[in-house]
Amino acid sequence: MQSDSRKAVSTGRRFAASLLFAVLYLSQAVLARAQDRIDRPPLGGVSEPVAQPGENASAPPVPAPTVREATLRTLPKNFLQDQKDLWLFPVKLAHGHHWLPTTLIVGATAGLIATDPKSMPHFRQTNAFSGFNSVFGGTTGAGIIAAVPATFYVASLIRKNSYDQSSALLAGEAVADDAVLMVIMKSITRRQRPDEIAVNGNYSDTFFQSHKSFLGTGSSFPSGHALMSFSVATVFARRYRQHRWIPYVAYGLASVISFSRVTTGAHFPSDVFLGAALGYAIARFDVVRQ
Repeated sequence: MQSDSRKAVSTGRRFAASLLFAVLYLSQAVLARAQDRIDRPPLGGVSEPVAQPGENASAPPVPAPTVREATLRTLPKNFLQDQKDLWLFPVKLAHGHHWLPTTLIVGATAGLIATDPKSMPHFRQTNAFSGFNSVFGGTTGAGIIAAVPATFYVASLIRKNSYDQSSALLAGEAVADDAVLMVIMKSITRRQRPDEIAVNGNYSDTFFQSHKSFLGTGSSFPSGHALMSFSVATVFARRYRQHRWIPYVAYGLASVISFSRVTTGAHFPSDVFLGAALGYAIARFDVVRQ
């Protein structure tokens, strides 16, 4: 029995590694041509239509959308700007901006927190996800999150592709932003992880109960894997969205990694939802800024 279990885990890990390298290989094969297409003019060399004299004369010119880039030199400045915008977000709320998405995310998180004590025992008491967990455990998820930007950066250096280099650096920038927010939130909330509670125990009183580390990095709220995987996915999905399959693969992998944090008992559903929402928002509006 133990031998079969070890074989299943070993097979699962090989499958996960093969999946990761397949995704990276296909990505690099297609993205090798992406930079050429980004700056390529429309078919026939026709650019944006030119307004005739007197037509919409009073309308102000519409600025072209900007694409934020990153280099090793600009990365520290970008990171500081991200942190400034991130922590000044409450000021924007005070001026009446972004209330709808903020209310939706906070409301959904609160609803999931209320249902966590009922939903979490089902994941702790079932063996239905044992095979899935052996493939997409915490180590595998963290490896994918780190390997994608690192592989892109190395490949872009070899191919001397500045756009791909910038994409990889922006993904790393997003992860650094996530790490700061994650440590602060975890140190404040200090929520117990589900696997710290007995399988048939009480999952209701979990906040401010974890004392695993001084900074609270071992606590549960929010999920760091969900935060970082959705940030990395958003960077690549936004910067290569001309390839329709890339957002599906990026967000699909991020969703699988995030879901595994619930099935392995590392996080509650509310931890994962909030982490995914914050990871998307940080990458989309602070890092990429298209």
